Amino acid sequence: MRTYITGSRRLSNIFWALSVTLGGLGFFLAGLSSYLEKDLLLFSNISEIAFIPQGIVLMFYGSVGSILGVFLCLTVWWDIGFGYNDYDQGLQQILLYRKGFPGKNRELSLRFAFSEVKSIKISIKEGLNPKRQLILCLRDNREIPLTGIDQPAALNKIESEAVMLAKYLGVSLETLVE
Repeated sequence: MRTYITGSRRLSNIFWALSVTLGGLGFFLAGLSSYLEKDLLLFSNISEIAFIPQGIVLMFYGSVGSILGVFLCLTVWWDIGFGYNDYDQGLQQILLYRKGFPGKNRELSLRFAFSEVKSIKISIKEGLNPKRQLILCLRDNREIPLTGIDQPAALNKIESEAVMLAKYLGVSLETLVE
């Protein structure tokens, strides 16, 4: 049995990455236009923007925005956080796989035997930032999240997934409501 975790490659993240990148580029070009005294943007009139101090500030904010935008674009491109949980009845083991940033430790892969699992916990936090999460509780008191951090799942969906997983693993089910 395998469940997939959504990474950063979501429509909302793509929108924000492109918005921040284009906004930063626009600010930078507006500041550069004030320095060169030539319109680099088609829809702007920089004749009233003095390079000192407005142009310098625009270039600074544009540089920071562009760098942040490129970082967000790369995060989406690399799909940081994507992964899956693989529950193998034949091998009696659980494999948790996640993708991270490029480098030596890009891929995170955790393996646990079914015998190490104490229970499955449902953590429910309501309020302004509701959070509903499935947690794998191990016998050595470690708790490992099994669900992603995207929008909170419907309560009946997360409950049915938790019940199915607890039955599949042959462990008890806990609930934590905050």
